[in-house]
Amino acid sequence: MNEEIRIIERKEIPKGAVMLFGFPDVGLVGVIAASHLISELGLEEVAYIDSRLLPPIIVLHEGLPHSPVRIFGDKRILLAVSETALQGELIYPIMHALIDWGKNREVKMMISISGIPVQDRQDLEELKVFAAASNPDMLKMAQDKGIEILREGYMVGPQAVMLQYCATIGLPALTLLAQCFFQYPDPEAAAKVLEQLENFTGLKVDVSKLLEKGEEIRLKARDMMKRTQQELAKMRKTQEYDIPLYIT
Repeated sequence: MNEEIRIIERKEIPKGAVMLFGFPDVGLVGVIAASHLISELGLEEVAYIDSRLLPPIIVLHEGLPHSPVRIFGDKRILLAVSETALQGELIYPIMHALIDWGKNREVKMMISISGIPVQDRQDLEELKVFAAASNPDMLKMAQDKGIEILREGYMVGPQAVMLQYCATIGLPALTLLAQCFFQYPDPEAAAKVLEQLENFTGLKVDVSKLLEKGEEIRLKARDMMKRTQQELAKMRKTQEYDIPLYIT
């Protein structure tokens, strides 16, 4: 594990859970979904990241300090979430440290929750969820659940690092991406991913509150969206709109 990044465990960590990731990205899909999961399932903080690589930020909840990158969980799932937009150079070491930690806890699989920006998002009545995976078996599992495969394209950010690193170390991993706005927080996209998540975790999560509070969530998340956009621009996130030239 990266010695510059320490994962401090606050509770006993279960073996054999599914590990989820909800990090700031397009539409803040992962963060909004993660926040809703924590609230609906009553997940407790089980570990957090301590590192001098992180900016000198704490998150205050009920007047008490917390790391901006924490892991919540119960016996079934472990959920890594960041409450701050990660700078590009931090994504590799933080994701590698979290994945190594999860592997040591014998997680069954890793799932990253994210979005895929679409230019005509406001015109879409029904949002699609796409999947990309670390190996053919995981891809087939997604297909068997009726999820469309993201066959061609670019992926940028934490979920890109997760898929690549899990493929390298032989850990089953999946990224679920809902069609979303690029520039605006998108609770509807987060709800759509959570509905699909049940197929892989068995966790049924009521998303009605998420949809009811859509406007409130959008307003609360505006500042995080701005900071996230700045970091995404540096990482060339807009490249996800491009079609790659395949070299065979």
